Amino acid sequence: MNNSSLSIANAHLVTEFLAIGGDLDYNRKKASEQACDLVEVGGITHVLDVRLEAEEPLWEHFPQVSYRWDGIDDAGQKVPASWFEQITAWASDAIDDGGVVLAHCHMGINRGPSAGFAVLLRRGWDPVDALNAIRDARSIAVIAYAEDALEWHFERTGATATERRAARNRVAKWRAANPLDQMRIIRAVRNRENGWVA
Repeated sequence: MNNSSLSIANAHLVTEFLAIGGDLDYNRKKASEQACDLVEVGGITHVLDVRLEAEEPLWEHFPQVSYRWDGIDDAGQKVPASWFEQITAWASDAIDDGGVVLAHCHMGINRGPSAGFAVLLRRGWDPVDALNAIRDARSIAVIAYAEDALEWHFERTGATATERRAARNRVAKWRAANPLDQMRIIRAVRNRENGWVA
């Protein structure tokens, strides 16, 4: 499996056990083709849908796929630790059982990538390595809720004040070195959705 193998479905493989992306196409025929591609080519066994605005009934037609909807808003709000704990426990159990998890939202910019980031933290990844892996896989991933995930991770692991300060500084330096214009990305994605040339 590789990143390009999932591109038909607006998803990118970050590791052998985790993909991140946006939602399926509005056209149901194309959405079915994308879902088949995710399963047959990408090896996806579990779908974590974190859109507040919608659920995806199409996955009912794929009994081999475990679907979880745990939607949150994408309004810049603070994401509670309980949300990260629930979704990562589910995803980590799936991965432990040999599954491949797709974490997705609508555009694959913030919520899905942030959920994927939290999954990697739970799996023992270094925060900056996780950010790099997600951005390398999906260049439009802003990962806006990574800092909230990091705070959840500190509490979960009992990180010391020194460890917390060091990790926050490293993530802040990563942000400064890897800026993205979120509004430009959103406009470009919307233009593509509407069939316009950006």
